[in-house]
Order: sequence, then structure tokens, then C-alpha cells
Amino acid sequence: MSPISPVRLYIALVHHPVLGRQAETIASAVTNLDLHDIARAAKTYGAAGYFVVTPLEDQKRLVKRIIAHWTDGSGSRYNPLRAQAFELMRVCDSLAEAAALVTADTGTAPLVAATTARLHPGAVTMEYLKDRLNASPVLLVFGTAWGLAPSVLDQADCVLEPLAGKSAYNHLSVRSAVSIMLDRLAEDRV
Repeated sequence: MSPISPVRLYIALVHHPVLGRQAETIASAVTNLDLHDIARAAKTYGAAGYFVVTPLEDQKRLVKRIIAHWTDGSGSRYNPLRAQAFELMRVCDSLAEAAALVTADTGTAPLVAATTARLHPGAVTMEYLKDRLNASPVLLVFGTAWGLAPSVLDQADCVLEPLAGKSAYNHLSVRSAVSIMLDRLAEDRV
């Protein structure tokens, strides 16, 4: 019997380049809830890492301060489980830097899979992504604000089909979308 290979799924939460309300390219602010909830979901579903992508120095300092609070500070003593989740988190200037860190971790360049709530030509299914996880590391990319900028979607190796609910309303929080996608990726996995 061969050993089960470790999950090589990484998550990137991109704050730049993302879209603003008027479809302009912006850098969005980091939110504490996204950091906490995505870290906890990533740990629960066995992700190998979670990258917070922002080029803004003040935002990087904020994220590093929050990580330190939960991994080394009083937060780590108050809630050791939260510390375990925050240990997955790293801060990057760009998606390219996150992909390079995955390559350094695994020895293989990741498949960069972008997400969007909009229909995208050539979008791939969750089944496709599950199959790829068996062959190579995957960097699953989520956008903040009004979603990833077109330049990110164009540079990704693939774009996933959007999540579909039971109504025409389609405006999930990014933390909800991450949790749903992680759960769907975990279906039928040993």
C-alpha cells in the first residue's frame, strides 16, 4: 500500500490587483474577519498554506501584527487552536511571490487556479481541480473587494466556474466562498 500523499493545496487572498465598485483596479484593505475565518477553514481542510497578498506596507504590517498576536503573543495562550490556524499564514507583495513560495515549499510550480463570481470563458470545474491536486500543488486564488482584476484571471493557469446558489443573488463574502470551495474540494477525498 502506498502512502497517501500530503495535500498540496495553498490559498491566496489577493488585495491587489482587485476590482473596485466601478470596475477600476484597486488595492483593498485587509479585514480581520477574513484573516481569521480563512485561516481556520484552511487549517480545518488541511491546506498547506494561506497567503495574504497586498503590496501596501501598512496593510502588511497590520497582518504581521495580527499573526504575531495569535502565534506568539497573548492570543496564542488564550486560544492555541487559533494559533495553529494562523501558523499557515504568510504575507506577500504579489501573487507571483506566493507562487514562488509554493514552488520553494514543494519543489514544483503550482497550478494557479483563480476564482470569480462572474462567468468566465473556458472556466474549469471543481472536478478538474480535484484531479490536478493529485498531480501538482495548487494555489487557489480568491479576490477581495469586487473580485480579482482581469489581469489576474488572464495570468492564472485556469479559472474555476463560479459557485452557484439557489437564487440569482450572487454576492458571497470571500470567507464564505473559500469555505464552500474547500468543502467541495474535500468531497470524495480519502
